[in-house]
Amino acid sequence: MTRAWKVSSLLIAALPLNVCAADQWIVATDLWGNTQYQTLHLEVQGTAVSGTLDGDPIRGTLADHALAFTATGSDGQVYRYSGRIDAARMQGQSDQPDTNNRAARAQHAFSAWKVPARTQATAQRHVFTPTGYSNTFSADRAPVLVIQPGDSVATRTLDSGGVDEHGVTRALFGNPQVGPFFVAGAEPGDTLAVTLTSLKLNRDYADSLDGIVSRLKTARVAADTTALGKPVRWELDRARGVARPKDPSAALKHFDVPVKPMLGGLAVAPGFGYPPFSTGDTGDFGGNMDFNAVVEGNTVYLPVQQPGALLYLGDGHALQGDGETTQWALETSLDVEVKVALVKRQSIVTPRVESPTQIMTLGQAGSTDDALRVATAGMLQWLRQGYGLSVSDATQVLGVAVQYSVANLAGRSVGVAAKLDKAVLRTLPPAAPVAKD
Repeated sequence: MTRAWKVSSLLIAALPLNVCAADQWIVATDLWGNTQYQTLHLEVQGTAVSGTLDGDPIRGTLADHALAFTATGSDGQVYRYSGRIDAARMQGQSDQPDTNNRAARAQHAFSAWKVPARTQATAQRHVFTPTGYSNTFSADRAPVLVIQPGDSVATRTLDSGGVDEHGVTRALFGNPQVGPFFVAGAEPGDTLAVTLTSLKLNRDYADSLDGIVSRLKTARVAADTTALGKPVRWELDRARGVARPKDPSAALKHFDVPVKPMLGGLAVAPGFGYPPFSTGDTGDFGGNMDFNAVVEGNTVYLPVQQPGALLYLGDGHALQGDGETTQWALETSLDVEVKVALVKRQSIVTPRVESPTQIMTLGQAGSTDDALRVATAGMLQWLRQGYGLSVSDATQVLGVAVQYSVANLAGRSVGVAAKLDKAVLRTLPPAAPVAKD
C-alpha cells in the first residue's frame, strides 16, 4: 500500500484551528492502495466550514474537533468527508462515487496535514542540511521542508554516485536527490519557477569516463572504443575555476577547461496515476535533464503536478558538453542555493529555462524526432502565452530565429532544447501579465 506523507512535527506547528481564517490542508486519500493528494482550503466561521477541495466548493460543519463536509464537483458528483481534526492533523473517511460506476459509492480512508501559514511578511532564506536522499522522483516521499513562494533554500548535493564533499558515500548511486521541498500554495495547473542563485564547487575533484554513448557510435567508432568506458578522475582548481585530468596522457598534459557548475537533476513530483520515476529518468516534470543551461543565474520553469510541487534537486556537474557524450559529465558535489516563485494558473507542457539572453524549452522523449517535436511545441506555447502571438505569428518567429541543441544523450531518453535569443523578441508586444507569487 502506498504510504501517505508523515510530515515531521518540525514542519507543522501544532496549533489550534484558526477560526475565521482560510487554512490550507493537504488531503491524502487511499484509493485502493493508491494515494491521491489534494489541496483543501478550509475556512471556519463558528461551526460552519466552507472553502474548496481542488477548486470544487465545499460546505460543512466543525464541532468539538469533528469535521464533516461535502464537496461538489463540476460534473455535479458529490464527495462526502467526515473525520476529526487534532491540531494540524486530520483523519477520517470519505464517501465518493465509484470510479467505474458513478451511480455506486465507495468508502476511502483519508488523512491530512495543515500547511504552515506564512509567519513573516518578507521572503526567508532557509539553510537545509540533508540527512537522507531520494533515488526516485516521488509524490509519496515526505517533504523535508515547507517553504513559501519567494523563499530561498541553501543546501548541498551529492555527486551522481552518492558521494559528498568529503569523499564519503552518503547514498546509493544513480543521481540521489535532495528533497522534496514543499512549496506552499503550489497546485496542479501552476508553474514553479526555480532560479539558481548560486552553484559552487565544494571539493577539488570530479569523476568522469572515457568513451562515447551508444547513440553516437557508428560501426567503426564502436569497434574503436570497445576498450573504453574507464573512470577518469579530474582535478578541480577552484581558485582558477578550471578542470584538468588528474593523470593525463602526454597529449592532454596541458589541457584544462573552465568549469561551469550545473545541476543534472531538477524536478517536481509526477502527477497522480504515475509511479515514482527513477532519478535517472526524465519527463514533463523535469528529472535527470542533464541540460547544461541549468546553471547559476538561470531560471527553470516546471509544471506543477502535485500539491506543493515537491521540488527535488541533485546530480551536480562541474562541467558538461552538449549531450553528456561520455555517459558521465564531470560528476561532483555542489553547494546550491535556489529561489522559488509560483506562476499561478498557468500550465506549461514541458520544462523551460530562461537565461539573461535566451528562452529555452526542453523536449525529452525516446527518440530525437519526438524530442524535437516536444521542444518545438513548448516554444510555440511560450510565444503564445508569454508574447501574445498567434500560431501563425509564432511559427514565423521560429522559422527565422529558432536554434536547436542536443541536451542529453546519456539517459534512457533523448533531450533536445529549442532556443530563441531575447534580442530577436525585443520588438514583440508584451502579453497580458500572469499572476506570479
